[in-house]
Amino acid sequence: MDCRIRTFVVTAASLFALSAASASAMPEVPHPSPRAKVEQRVGITDFSISYSSPGVKGRTIWGELVPYDELWRAGANEATVLSASRDFFLGDAAVPAGSYSLFVIPAKEGEWTVVLNSDHQIWGTRGYDAAKDVARIRVRPTALSESRERLTYIFSDASDDAVNLDLEWEKIRLRIPLRVDTKGHVLAEIERAVDQAWQPHATSAKYLLDNDLDLNRALELVDASISIRPTWRNHWTKAQILHKLGKKKQAVQVARQAQKLGQGDYIFENFYAADVTRAIESWK
Repeated sequence: MDCRIRTFVVTAASLFALSAASASAMPEVPHPSPRAKVEQRVGITDFSISYSSPGVKGRTIWGELVPYDELWRAGANEATVLSASRDFFLGDAAVPAGSYSLFVIPAKEGEWTVVLNSDHQIWGTRGYDAAKDVARIRVRPTALSESRERLTYIFSDASDDAVNLDLEWEKIRLRIPLRVDTKGHVLAEIERAVDQAWQPHATSAKYLLDNDLDLNRALELVDASISIRPTWRNHWTKAQILHKLGKKKQAVQVARQAQKLGQGDYIFENFYAADVTRAIESWK
């Protein structure tokens, strides 16, 4: 290799290595508007607010840094995001479970507007589309007794059914009411749990069957499952248990019940129906 080329290659490689080393050695310094996240459980609903927290830093905030009558990201940098694990209410506005960007429109006098928008991955207000708003409410701000340097969100006065999301900055508090239908959510959970209560018994019976363990106990368990909710699955399990116990006539009867219960069920008809039919024929 030509000496000059070799020198160039070595020099380039050295510069690249030095650049990489410098990049990896970049010191971590405080961010002007550090990220923050606050969480709160209300009944059985989980709320969280993720935001960047700017400081006052001697500036005039309301009407200057944050103009009146204009959409504001209610934080800094990327959008402030409010998330809820279940359906909830912003004031009296119903909102589905999910994550939403939160905006505020301050007013010089009177009530401010709070906005939830379904696009929670935008930067600040850039790309904001009012057509994606899911809720808007009006809230009157109150004065803080002491100035707060950094913008802060606080969940306050939480109960099983409601909580306030307080935005505090400089000498302003904006209290945003959130509400959940906890009793309705719990009743729905109860119905789901009861509707699926047959499964633990059926699963346990199937394990005992598949592993040639206590078949009489398996029969007790599958009967308990059927008493909660008759399905083709627990009937098919019971039929196989009865067959292993030597009760072929009963096994055939229960297998035929499984066939009836499985009619129209995609999984049964495509993956089990043929096996059940063959079993009935062989058990007769």
